[in-house]
Formats: sequence, C-alpha cells, structure tokens
Amino acid sequence: MSLLLLLVLPFIGSAVAALLPTTARNLDSVWAAAVALAVAVPLALLYPEVAAGGVVVERLTWLPSLGLDVVVRLDGFAWMFAMLVAGMGLLVIVYARYYLSPEDPAARFYSLLLGFMGAMLGVVVSGNLLQLVIFWELTSVFSFLLIGYWTHRRDARRGARMAFTVTASGGLALLAGVLLLGHVVGSYELDAVLAAGDTVRAHRLYPWILGLVLLGALTKSAQFPFHFWLPHAMAAPTPVSAYLHSATMVKAGVFLLARLWPVLSGTEPWFWIVGGTGLATLLLGAWAAMFQNDLKGLLAYSTISHLGLITLLLGLDSPVAAVAAVFHMMNHATFKASLFMSVGIIDHETGTRDMRRLDGLFRHMPVTGTLAIVACAAMAGVPLLNGFLSKEMFFAETVFVGANPVVQIVLPLAATLAGVFAVVYSLRFGHDVFFGPEARELPREPHEPVRWMRVPVELLVLACIAVGTLPALVIGPLLETAARPVVGGTLPVYSLALWHGLNTPLIMSAVAMAGGIVVYLSYARAFKRRPRGGAPLVGRYDGRRVFHHALAQVTAWSRRTLRLLGTRRLQPQLLAIVAAAGLTGAASALVVPLEWGERARMPGAPGFVLLWAVGAASAVGAAWQAKYHRLAALTMLGVVGLALCITFAWFSAPDLALTQLAVEVVTVVLFLLGLRWLPKRTVPDDPRSDARARWRRRRDFFIALALGAGLAALSFALLTRHAPLSISPYFLENALPLGGGTNVVNVMLVDFRAFDTLGEITVLGIVGITVYALLRRFRPPREVIHRPTQQQLVAPDGPSDLAEHADSPLAAQSYLEVPAVLVRLLLPVAGIFAAHLFLRGHDEPGGGFVAGLVVSIAFIAQYMVSGTRWVEERMVLKPPRWIAFGLLVALATGLGSLAFGYPFLTTHTAHVAVPLLGTLHLPSAALFDLGVFAVVVGSTLLLLTAIAHQSLRAQRRPVAERAGEA
Repeated sequence: MSLLLLLVLPFIGSAVAALLPTTARNLDSVWAAAVALAVAVPLALLYPEVAAGGVVVERLTWLPSLGLDVVVRLDGFAWMFAMLVAGMGLLVIVYARYYLSPEDPAARFYSLLLGFMGAMLGVVVSGNLLQLVIFWELTSVFSFLLIGYWTHRRDARRGARMAFTVTASGGLALLAGVLLLGHVVGSYELDAVLAAGDTVRAHRLYPWILGLVLLGALTKSAQFPFHFWLPHAMAAPTPVSAYLHSATMVKAGVFLLARLWPVLSGTEPWFWIVGGTGLATLLLGAWAAMFQNDLKGLLAYSTISHLGLITLLLGLDSPVAAVAAVFHMMNHATFKASLFMSVGIIDHETGTRDMRRLDGLFRHMPVTGTLAIVACAAMAGVPLLNGFLSKEMFFAETVFVGANPVVQIVLPLAATLAGVFAVVYSLRFGHDVFFGPEARELPREPHEPVRWMRVPVELLVLACIAVGTLPALVIGPLLETAARPVVGGTLPVYSLALWHGLNTPLIMSAVAMAGGIVVYLSYARAFKRRPRGGAPLVGRYDGRRVFHHALAQVTAWSRRTLRLLGTRRLQPQLLAIVAAAGLTGAASALVVPLEWGERARMPGAPGFVLLWAVGAASAVGAAWQAKYHRLAALTMLGVVGLALCITFAWFSAPDLALTQLAVEVVTVVLFLLGLRWLPKRTVPDDPRSDARARWRRRRDFFIALALGAGLAALSFALLTRHAPLSISPYFLENALPLGGGTNVVNVMLVDFRAFDTLGEITVLGIVGITVYALLRRFRPPREVIHRPTQQQLVAPDGPSDLAEHADSPLAAQSYLEVPAVLVRLLLPVAGIFAAHLFLRGHDEPGGGFVAGLVVSIAFIAQYMVSGTRWVEERMVLKPPRWIAFGLLVALATGLGSLAFGYPFLTTHTAHVAVPLLGTLHLPSAALFDLGVFAVVVGSTLLLLTAIAHQSLRAQRRPVAERAGEA
C-alpha cells in the first residue's frame, strides 16, 4: 500500500467517524479499529525492507519552485515509531470501547483519536522538516481536543488549554529553528539535513538552531521546566492518557531529539543542555511521583521521569546511549500503556483513583491485579522484565560516560537515586492498591472488568515478559532496525544478554532495589498522609502557578495596552491605519527618492480629464455630504467607483472594469444596508463639541488629500519608469501555451497564481462565516433602531423630515417603487448572463469571480424588493454550503493534478470533439474557477443577508414597545 495513502487513511477515518451516529457504539469502535488495523498491517509488511537498511520514500510534488513537496520517508526508526502509533492506537480503541460510558459521545472520541493518530504518523514519517512542523502542531490541536473531551469538567478545560499553550508555543520555536536549519543546509529535506551534521555544527547559527529546536522538543516531552502541563492533562479519559503517554504527543519530543541526533549532538551545548535537562527531569519526576495519591497523577510524574531518562541518554553523546534511549522508548510504551489501562479498569470498576481509599483490591480483581503488578515491576526495573534491560544499559552509560570528574561521580549517584524513587512509586501502586485491608465505602463494588477490556493489558504485559526473558530473540532485530538510523547507520557494540556478570550497573540496580524497598517500608504511611499528594521541597515551586501567573500578567498587560491604544470607534482606528501607512511611505521616500522616469508621455485626453474631474468632485462631495446626507454621500461614492471602472476600460482592461463594476454594486448595497446601523445625526448642544467636529473634518480632509497626492505621485513615478525586469511579458507569452487561455488576467488567477487565489477565496469564505457568526447574536443599540412611519415616508413634512429618514434603505425603496415582479423576471436573465461570463472567462473578459458577483447581485435584489420571507420561502440558498462546495471543488482540482503526478493545481486542457459543436476546449482551470464562483456567491450572500436580517430584526420589535416609545 502507498505510504501516502497510509498517512491520509487515519484522517479519512476520522472524518467518517465524525459522521457516524452517536448511538451506534459498536459501529464507531469497529470502524476506528478497522482503520488502525489497516494502517498497522501494511506497515508491518514493510519490515523486511527497512530491516535490511532500506529507506522507503514517496514524494508528492507540491510546490517544486519553493522546494516544498510532500515527502513520506520510512526508515527503521520511523517504522518502529509508526508501528507504536498504529499498534498502540488499535489496543487503545479496543480498550475504549468498554471504558466509555453510554452518555459519552463515542463518535467524536474515535474521530479525534484517529485524527491524533494521523497527526503523530505525520510527525514520524515526514521526510520534510516543514511538513513535520505542520503535523507537530496538529498533534497539539488534537491533544487539546482530546484532553478537553469532557467539556463539562473545568479541570479538563484548564488542562487542555495549558497543554496547548505550552506545546503550541514550543512548536512556534521549533518552526523558527527548522527555518534556520533549512537555511544553513540549503534544503528542508530530511535526508539532506541528516547528511549535513558537520556543516550545521560548525555554523555560526548553530546555537540558535539548537536552542529553538530544543525548546520545541522539550516542551512537547514535558521536560523541566515545562513539565507542569502533563499532570494536568490527566483530566482526559484514561484511553487518551494511555495513548498520549505511550506512543504519541509526549514521545514526539524525544522522537525529534533522536531523529536529529546525528545533526545536533556531539557538542558541549548539546551535552550540558540536553543532558542537564534530562537529569533534572528524571529526578524531579521520580521524586514527585512518590507523593501522589491519584493513580493517574503517579503515572503522569513517572512518565515525566522516564522521558527525562530518555532525554539524558540522548544528551550523553554516546552511540550506545542513543541505542539505550531507543530501547527504553519501546519498553516504556508497553509497561506505561498497560499501567494506564489498569488504572482505567480500577477507576471504572470501583469509581475512584484515590490511593487513600483503595486497598485490598487483589481479592476482588486478581487478574487485573496480577497484570498491574507485573507492569509495575517492569517500571521499577525488576529482572526478567523489559524495564530491567534498558535500565541496566542506562546505568552502564552513566558509569562509563566520558566527562569531567564531577560528572563521572554525580551522574551514577543521581541515576541510582532515581532508581530508588522508581521502586518506591512502583511499590506504592502495586502494594498499596492491591494488598492490605479490604477497602470499604467505595463508590462501586469492585469486580473484574469484561473480558475484552482486559485483553489489551494482557497483550502489553505479555510483551514486557517476553522482552525481559528472551530479549535477543524478541526485541533484538527490531532494536537494531530502529537504532541504526539514529546513530548514523553504523551500530555500536552492545549486548542484550540477561547476565553480564557482577559489574557496577548490576550493583547499582541492587542498591536501587534494596533502597527503594527500605524507603517504602519506612515511609509508606507518610506518603498516604499527605493531603493533596504534593511533593515536599518542590511543591512550592509549582509550574502550574507560574503558568497561571504569567498568563494573568500577559492578560493584564494586554488590557492595559488596549485601554491606552485601542478604541471601539471606527474613525480613530481608520485614522491610525491611514496615518501609519502614510508615514511609512514618506519614510521610504526619504530612503529611496521619488523620481520621475524617462518614458515618453502620452498627450492628455480631454475626455479622460473631464472624467476624473467629475470623479474628484464626487469624492469631495461625498466627504462633504457625509455630514448632512449619508445617502447622497453614498451616491457620490458610487460615482467615484464608476469613474474608476471607466478608467480601467479606457486603459484596455475590460476584465478589471467589469469586475470593478460588479464590486461597486455590491459595495454600494453593503453600505446601504450598513446605514441602518449608524446613529442618527444630532446637532451638538455644546458649541465646543461642534468646533471639535469641524476641526476633525478638516484634519481628515487634509490627511486624505496628502495621502491621495502621495499615491498619485508614486503611481506617476512607476508609470514613467522603464521596467526591464517586468514579469508581464512572461504572462503575455505563456498564457495560451501553458494556461490554455487568451484572457491573461483569468489565466493568471486560475493557473499561474492559483495557489494565491485558493488562499484568497479561503479568506473570503472565513470572513463571510465570521461576519455571519458575529451578527447572528448581535442586536443594534436602542438608539440605532429608527423606523419612520408610513405617513412620513409617503408625505414628508418638509426637507428636514426627508433628510432625517433618507438614511433608511427602506425609505429609498419606498421612493423608488421598483416593481418586485420586474426584479424577479431579471433573475433568470442575470443567471444566463453570469453563465455567459463564466464560460467565456478563460479567453474573453469574464470568469468565476465576476460571474459570482452578478449572481449575488441578482439574489440581493430579490431580498431588497421582495423581502427576506418571500425569498427564503421560494429559494433555498444556504450560503455556507456554497462556500463549502466552492472550497472543496477548488481543492479537489489541485489534488486531481497531484493524482496524475503533476504539481498541485497544474492546469490541463482537454480537447473534446462534439458533434455539431466542433472541438471544445475544456481546461481543468474551469473547475477551479467554478470553486471561485461558488465561494464568491456564498460569501457575498452570507455577508449581505446577515446585515439585512439584522436590520429587519431591528424593525420587528413588538408593537407595544414601539407604541411606548411613541
């Protein structure tokens, strides 16, 4: 199966799972398990190829001009992690089927879990670092949604926000580091980066690259001082916690450290930063885990400690230590996932995770207790279990590390101390919960779970035993396959034997085991007596409090800044924007003097001068009439737009003229509807207020005049200069041979710059939906709602009354008396005209954008003359669906070219012979233009009808309320 398909499959499964009915619990779990199995089996079949040292690479051409392609790269290390992601995901899905309650929305859970799987697979198999960063941030998004799955719980919402803030911020730092790394290497391809280790380490930007990349990795893997978010993520459902801790999210950070180990390691900064951070996290997590009374809290801090162990191994700059780190990643995934699932079973069957209430559960749950105790022993590093082997390799590396004498003494002692702590918290889990006096007053009567809920735990514990007893046979080949790419292709000498003789690492293990038992027996009751499970010495330095304090300070600073610089009035905001733009332009003119070019001037045409004399007079008149009569000002503004349309036509740009004309119509309608929201004009009682208003109008007039003159001068300077590097000849020469059309403007929009156009219509759709979402719950202030009576509209008392009510679009409608029937008859005509513009757009003036505007104008006209109710009763428009359809069609057009092996959004023209019609040219860009058409129609209708609906709602207040005002 294609690797690209394997990468996309979880996301497809996620989308399908989201559409499944919430009542079909078996259906959604079976579907999710089938998707995970469909990913795991093909990956397993690729093992012979990667075990032989091969690298499976698939490339999807995306933006070759920028060196950005979708690259899926699978070597031994990526294969191991991908199998963990898919295999552990399958076990978690089976487990979750029996964990979730009937009230939980299971379809949403499995949808998010499959999306999480796809995001983590993307991180693992990305062959392009920028692509890796995209999937990296996707894991933060999906983890946010999964941690906050139980939205009714406050701790879940807070934990999700904290996890997302920390990890997503680290992802931004990682993006900056990747950009610098790609700049140094000259490519973002992973193969090129892995081969440029010496170049990167010798570059002057290496410290910045190292710091930014480590910031992203250490925040993701909850390393000190960013460890505080992980325990608060325990508010997630236990299946999520098991998956997050074993194979996804937190493992992404150590995966990245191992992935870039050949490039970034081998320097003093790497040794001290990575090794020091790992050592601090190892001790801090193990120390805090001993004092937790919540079972998931204990496992969360133990995960922090084990991740610190892996980070420390990768920081030791030893190939054997890197192999040990990969080995412990695999071992940790098995025993930690089994322990989390065991905790879920205990919580599910007893109703609590509080270790102070749990005792003697082995009597009621002997099978679950046996499985959990074996997994605890693996976590503690008991012989004949997998955790013992990787712990021995860790102890050996701390003993034989090559560093200064202080490190050679401190590191083995710290490693042994961490081993003591690991034995203590493992004993707390295994002994305190399952042995001792029988627990009383539990929320539920303890009993074994259903058979299939325990199967994933049994398989994982079996793996712990198999690896611990037969390591060379069970895990040896897999470890060689996974570790070879990490160390650069040549494996160091290491051994997975169970007995290496009486040596220092074995003595350290014995001391850790004996010391842990002594500490536990001495302080077992003291651990339980701590009321909130806080660890002494480090409890006061709570990272959560630091995080919330920093968040509060940033929020307060933002509010102060907003009070100082912000305003809710539109006019000052526009003034600030325009003034800043003008000052920037003036400053740039000081650096690069504004000079006229030497191109020959064309003689001025009297007609063109007269046109812009009318346009200039209308612009000044619009500014002047805005004080007295807004409808007149809007009319003059339309005259300015019409002058601009004629200007485009004058300079042989009919496409732009046609589009500008349609845009002007839509804009005028938008302003007309917006007049309803503006407050009524009032004469200020205070002469000083009137003087200030006059001063503001004069100020705005001179600012506008200055900026207009500056833009005119800039335009004149550009038009009079020669442009030897102009790109216009390229488009003129290649529009027909490469784009299949003679309308250069349309070919540019749907072919040469189609990627830009896709982004623009996406933004347009987002703007339309956002405006609709904002206005659907917004009500205009009471003083804005002003509805003239029928008598005032038909027979106004005088000019002042007419001026007062002319701001209302309803008043304008009443005076114009446009027959609704005529406008309805124009609807099919407008549709035919829009189809004509759309079909001819590739070769003649037209296209999807202007066709969409014409259709929008026709529909808006129906709203204006017939009313909202008449239109909605006879036409089902549903603008959001137009937007969705347009974006999907545009995206499908680009993906279609990828399916045939061409870059994204590459245009192809088919020549089809049709009887009677002759040969038809059918460019694929027409489908993309159809997407543009649909998005323009949907967004324009959504914008204008949202404003129109609010105006109508403002008018439909109760009669008694209006009578009271009268």
